[in-house]
Amino acid sequence: MKLSDFKYNIPDKLIAQYPAKKRGDSRLMVLDREAQTVEDYHFKDALDFLEKGDCLVVNETRVFPARLTAIKDKTQAEVEIFLLRELEHDLWEVLVKPARKVRVGNKLHIGGMLTCEVVDNTVSGGRVIRLAYDGNFNEIIDKIGKVPLPPYIKREPENLDKDRYQSVFANKRGAVAAPTAALHFDKKQVKKLESKGIKIVPVLLHVGLGTFRPVVVEDLSRHKMDSEYFEVTQDAANSINSVIDKGGRIVAVGTTVVRVLESVVTTDGHIKQEKGWTDKFIFPPYDFRVINAIITNFHMPASTLLMLVCAFGGRDFVLKAYRKAVREKYRFFSYGDAMMIR
Repeated sequence: MKLSDFKYNIPDKLIAQYPAKKRGDSRLMVLDREAQTVEDYHFKDALDFLEKGDCLVVNETRVFPARLTAIKDKTQAEVEIFLLRELEHDLWEVLVKPARKVRVGNKLHIGGMLTCEVVDNTVSGGRVIRLAYDGNFNEIIDKIGKVPLPPYIKREPENLDKDRYQSVFANKRGAVAAPTAALHFDKKQVKKLESKGIKIVPVLLHVGLGTFRPVVVEDLSRHKMDSEYFEVTQDAANSINSVIDKGGRIVAVGTTVVRVLESVVTTDGHIKQEKGWTDKFIFPPYDFRVINAIITNFHMPASTLLMLVCAFGGRDFVLKAYRKAVREKYRFFSYGDAMMIR
């Protein structure tokens, strides 16, 4: 498979700029791999496609307000800083914009509450900064940071994004982008799922910009994913394995969950407890060893997320469904509609 095999045309007007009025109001396209059927529903109907004994695996990462506005010492030039990950205490890998204005040795002031010094460049064109502040770092960031909406949402973050760009499963802070498939669930639907006898098991992957970094090589085998931190607890592994042993289905909510599970699967098809960093890149052909179904959003053309979905559903079948979604004006990307492949 080549990069060009995963391109499709998407009108700008179909890229969702806001979430649906309420969680669960989104549309749901259901793809049946065996019957090769594509049907239209609403996300509230997802319960009808899940059965007692199934296991819904979700990502419990929590997005933090990673976008900061800084002022350069001396020149007073304004710079945007996007926090990516903490390398060690108060030492962060970041993206800066405009990058040409930020050099090693520069000092910047952020919101009157933080200062930082640029101490290094990174291979990916970002920077490494050392932060200095008084007080609790997370509390400061919550006050002065902005919700890190993706660049295809052409507006500034608003108050509604603080809630809606966060899933109801969000528990452990550390992501700079939301696991968007989970954004469709509300607490009422979660209770209905549990009442039906469906297990909901959390795993963790702190979504970084690497998940969305463009693929720039035609030969997919040459693309390298950025590493992202993940955790699978022993309790989570035990819960998932018990469902596997009883013949239940493992339903992944989002591509991040798929990558976690495929990073910790054992030779006998079970899940092991583990934490660390994964750069798992899944593209066709790929032999999935854990999941039986996936709930996901509609992804950007030629993205690693679309490649993973095509690996599971079949490239031709999935792209046929995408063309139907365009014709029928589904909403695309982070705040868009959902797809279930089973």
